[in-house]
Amino acid sequence: MHVNVGLKNDEDDAEAESATVLLVDDQPVIGLIVRKMLSSDAAIGFHECNDATAAIDTARACRPTVILQDLDMPGANGLDLVMAYRSIPELRNIPIIVLSSNDEPAMKKAAFAIGANDYLVKLPEPIELMARVRYHSRSYMALLQRDNAYRALHEGRTKLRQSNLELQRLTNSDGLTGLANRRYFNTYIEQAWATSQKDASVLSLLMIDVDYFKLFNDAFGHLAGDDALQRVAQAVQGAIVEPMSLAARFGGEEFAVILPCKGAKAACEMGERVRRVVEALGIPHPSVAGASVTVSIGVATMTASVATRSTDLIAAADARLYCAKYDGRNRVVGAA
Repeated sequence: MHVNVGLKNDEDDAEAESATVLLVDDQPVIGLIVRKMLSSDAAIGFHECNDATAAIDTARACRPTVILQDLDMPGANGLDLVMAYRSIPELRNIPIIVLSSNDEPAMKKAAFAIGANDYLVKLPEPIELMARVRYHSRSYMALLQRDNAYRALHEGRTKLRQSNLELQRLTNSDGLTGLANRRYFNTYIEQAWATSQKDASVLSLLMIDVDYFKLFNDAFGHLAGDDALQRVAQAVQGAIVEPMSLAARFGGEEFAVILPCKGAKAACEMGERVRRVVEALGIPHPSVAGASVTVSIGVATMTASVATRSTDLIAAADARLYCAKYDGRNRVVGAA
């Protein structure tokens, strides 16, 4: 049987409890005596459980700051209950004061060994019981406050880290297409160039331009043009599968893809994949009947050295992009 007995009067309800005591004892008379002992402090909430098999559920329900635990109860061993409390996360740290008629040192040693915090022989003086309850409750509340502070600090740091990551993403992203912006492209290609020089590894670059985009904007308007750029950007991003690659909006209707450690052949194959994917979008283009939006792509591959710069790679890819447009557009031009 579970009995919940409040020691406070109605006028005291506004006062916060300084302790919540759960007495687990099968003798109702002990409950009456303990309740009376604690009644001098209106800030102590009192709960009683006379059925050992209900002790765990009662403790979970009332969340005490101190458990007064009898050792000799029908249906359960008090020491087993102490161990059970300690095995449950939400009850694990609640102070347990054994309240027992057994005064043998061996029993006290056993109780402390399995996790009891204190041991009182029935029945202690009221002043002693009150002092133990207050002491252990204060210790437990301080532990909870510390854990809550750590939790709040951790959550705050996590939110700050997430905010910083989101800010970094927004800082590095193009607002229209979601690809890397020109500023991040410049940073990334310098890093890739430095790695290429250090490792003597190849570095490839695709320069991609939407064909006849001015004509598209003039015919359909800038909103339609923005939508087309977004769809092309998604196609470019989807076609790039290398984990170290970077797709970026270079400016206007021009995109770029950095391909670390990819040689000329692999880069041209990647460019052809991008070209086909964009063409497959089937975005209508006003140039001629049945035409769709296409891209021209220039591909350049270099190994960085002290005598070259990343701008040389960009210039080479840009020159091949010009060749692709001059040769009729909707094509990929790599190394001659």
